[in-house]
Amino acid sequence: MDLADVDYDLPPERIAQRPVEPRDAARLLVDEGPGAAPRHLTVADLPSLVGPGDVIVVNDTRVLPARLLLRKPTGGEVEVLLLEPSREGWEALVRPSRKVRPGTVLSAADGADDLQVEVGEDLGEGRRRIRLIGARDEMSAIERHGRVPLPPYIHEALDDPERYQTVYADRPASVAAPTAGLHLTPRVLDACVEAGARIERVELVVGIGTFRPITAEKVEDHVMHAETYRVPAETVAACEGAQRVVAIGTTTVRALESAAATGELEGRTEIFIHGDHPWRTVDLMLTNFHVPRSSLLVMIESFVGRRWRGLYETALEEGYRFLSFGDAMLLRRGGRS
Repeated sequence: MDLADVDYDLPPERIAQRPVEPRDAARLLVDEGPGAAPRHLTVADLPSLVGPGDVIVVNDTRVLPARLLLRKPTGGEVEVLLLEPSREGWEALVRPSRKVRPGTVLSAADGADDLQVEVGEDLGEGRRRIRLIGARDEMSAIERHGRVPLPPYIHEALDDPERYQTVYADRPASVAAPTAGLHLTPRVLDACVEAGARIERVELVVGIGTFRPITAEKVEDHVMHAETYRVPAETVAACEGAQRVVAIGTTTVRALESAAATGELEGRTEIFIHGDHPWRTVDLMLTNFHVPRSSLLVMIESFVGRRWRGLYETALEEGYRFLSFGDAMLLRRGGRS
C-alpha cells in the first residue's frame, strides 16, 4: 500500500482545539456498512446502539504529566517528554536534543530544587536516556512539575487538565490520551450496561508507537515502536463469549488484537495493523477522526476497507470536528475492497 492511499486534505480549521461540553455531546458518525449511508448521532446515543451480548472494552490508562520544562546550567531552555521508564531511568524525547550533551544536568525551569534530570545517551529520533535525580519520589516530582502533553496540533491550553483524561483513567503511564474514550461519561456507560452490554477494561500505555508518523512511502515498511499492554483474563473470557466486541479507540484495539495474536495477556507489542490483518477479536470500533498518513488511519483502512474515505468525506461535508478533541465514528468491521 502506498502512503498516499491513506492521505486526505484536512483543513486546519477542522482540527478541534477544545473538547465539546458535555463530553457525550460529541457527534457520532455511525457506519452502517458497505453501500449504506451513515447515520448522524451523538455519543450520548451509544446505549441505543448496543445490547445484550455486546462487550464494550475501554483502555483505562491515565496520561502522565510527562512534559517537563527545564533549563541547562547555562540557562538555555530544554523540554523533556518522558516516554517510558527503563532499568536505567527513563526513555524520553529531548528538545533540542543536539544541544544537550550527555551528562548535562537540567533543573526545573521554575527554580524548584526537588527535580533534576541528567541527560544520557542518544537513542536516535530525538530520544535520549535520562535519569531523574534529587527527588525522593520520582512520580510525586513528576506530578508536581510536569504538564499534560497535548498533541502538537492543539494550540490552546486546557482550563481543566482532567479534560484530557477519560472518566475511568487509572494508572498514570501514557504520554497521550486514548482519545475516543474522552467522549464517554458515567451516564453513557451506565446506560450501556442497562441496555445489556458489559464493560471490560484493558491497559495499553500510549507512547511513541501510537503517534509516531509514517515516513516510509510503502506502508508495509513502517516499523512500530513497542508499547506495554495488559489484558485481564476476565476481559479475554468476556470477549470470547461476546456476540460483538466494541473497542473504544485504536489503543484498545491494539491491546485486544495483540493478546489474541500471541496468547500473551501482558507484555510489549509492536503490532502494526494494516492491510489484510486477520482480525480476531474486534467487531465494532468507536474512534476519532485521525491524522492523514498515520498508522491509525492505516488501521481504519484495514478495519473497513476503502469506504473509510467516503466516511471521512461525509464527515468533512457535514462539519464534523477532527482529531483528539474532535467528534467520533462507530465503525463496523468488514467490507474491504
